[in-house]
Amino acid sequence: MNLGTLAYAPGSRKNRKRIGRGQGSGYGGTSGRGHKGYHSRAGSKRKIGFEGGQTPLQRQLPKRGFTNIFRKEFQVINLKDLDKIKRFKKIDPDVLYKNRLIRKKNQPVKILGEGEIKREIEISAHAFSKSAKEKIEAAQGRIIVL
Repeated sequence: MNLGTLAYAPGSRKNRKRIGRGQGSGYGGTSGRGHKGYHSRAGSKRKIGFEGGQTPLQRQLPKRGFTNIFRKEFQVINLKDLDKIKRFKKIDPDVLYKNRLIRKKNQPVKILGEGEIKREIEISAHAFSKSAKEKIEAAQGRIIVL
């Protein structure tokens, strides 16, 4: 065995296609692009959604609904999640952020009423569901709307 005799397995390596190198190469003349037409020209590329001049599918389908650009997106927290934070009497978005219950500081927070709360706490948030308000007030807690 000699390092100089090592070779790749036959058929495992393939030479790249050398386009535009004369008629004898098999890819001379038109260089594999055929004759005339859009894709024979320089700078041509298939555009996304182009269907050969046929009306594209995204234009055939009807448009429905609308997007409300004034929509307020809340980060939601359930009461059962608030019950996990035992050491705080006053809970606000900063406390929720530090305890990793919300991901963004600058997005409003809404408290929802899933689960129970058994202790008296003061909660500050941007919005509360009706059931969350009732459960917090039933537990002698306070609500502050930011």
